[in-house]
Amino acid sequence: MKSEIQFRDATHEDLPDIVRLLSDDPLGREREADTSPLPNSYHSAFEAIDCDSNNQLVVVESMGGVIGMLQLTFIPYLTFRGSWRAVIEGVRIDQEFRSRGIGQKLISHAVELAKRRGCHLIQLTSDKRRPEAIRFYERQGFVSSHEGLKLNLGPGDESP
Repeated sequence: MKSEIQFRDATHEDLPDIVRLLSDDPLGREREADTSPLPNSYHSAFEAIDCDSNNQLVVVESMGGVIGMLQLTFIPYLTFRGSWRAVIEGVRIDQEFRSRGIGQKLISHAVELAKRRGCHLIQLTSDKRRPEAIRFYERQGFVSSHEGLKLNLGPGDESP
């Protein structure tokens, strides 16, 4: 039996599942704190995202549980004649549900949301240590057209 999936905006009650998904790989285990209770920094970040009309935290739900997520941020730009673009971050699918086409559907959903907002383009980054993820995004039509650079400014608030 094939389970149905639904996309919806995340609620605060989804936060433990979201953090579980973010921490469920080698890189995520290095930087996330999937503990109970969750550190206050997650709650503060969720509230900031939830209150910002240019941010959308999308979850994938199946059989009453959260099995995937991503964050979509809409940014106004002066380039391309003052157009908007969308940035995808934090894409995760629960390990148990991978290789079932759910990630592709989630990315397609994000692309549709960006189109509805009138975005000129959609972009994302993926850690070079995740070659499978990079190949996945390339299969979805993303191209490696720019070199991305980041500057780490230090750890986030890790207090509970």
